[in-house]
Amino acid sequence: MSKVSIVVPFFNCSYIDHALDSLTKQTYTNIEIIVVNDGSTKHTDKILPYLDKIIYITKENGGTASALNVGIQQATGDYICWLSSDDIYDHHKIAIQLELMKTHNAFFSHTNYYAINYRGRIISPPLGIQTLNKLDLITRISKGNIINGCSIMIHKSVFDHVGLFDETLLYTHDYDLWLRIIQIFDLQYIPQPLLLSRIHENMGSKKYASFIKEENKIVINRHKHIMEQLALKYKEHS
Repeated sequence: MSKVSIVVPFFNCSYIDHALDSLTKQTYTNIEIIVVNDGSTKHTDKILPYLDKIIYITKENGGTASALNVGIQQATGDYICWLSSDDIYDHHKIAIQLELMKTHNAFFSHTNYYAINYRGRIISPPLGIQTLNKLDLITRISKGNIINGCSIMIHKSVFDHVGLFDETLLYTHDYDLWLRIIQIFDLQYIPQPLLLSRIHENMGSKKYASFIKEENKIVINRHKHIMEQLALKYKEHS
């Protein structure tokens, strides 16, 4: 029975208990929940009721990428997932995603998802993006990030090939990693919406939108040449 490690970076987030509640109620039971407290000064009390069900790591503030890397390095699971402390998993996410990854012999997958508001109410249709084939994926992701990081599941061996998150990227470390992964591995899409992604005023993507835009350009340029070469390769085979 495969083990799945879920890394939860935590920094002063008031919704952390909602995230952890969704993990402790997963129908797939062979999981480990790794909460990485990235120098928080608020809401740490909300973690206390879960201490007997989680691995709890504290560190100095270093950003989401550093917290994820610490969690991945501590993980003992065969597969790695990531849940932001303001988001929520469907109770069947791990079970459904793992089964489909094994069925398709996939090493990297992402799922459909809904947006929710600060009260936890669904406020959108399903938002996941399914690509038609590898060429379509390369073309679309070369222009911007189309994968919700909290919807992913990655076989741990993938990190041996591509490395961990780039900690110098404060906001687009996920996009950079996805580009590195798809240069080697295929991406499996799971159409069921298995993640609730919270939209609220304090979320980083709202507060730092201008910085994220600039960092996106850096990541796109970093991978531009190899992604263009990959696109040419798949065009020749299509």
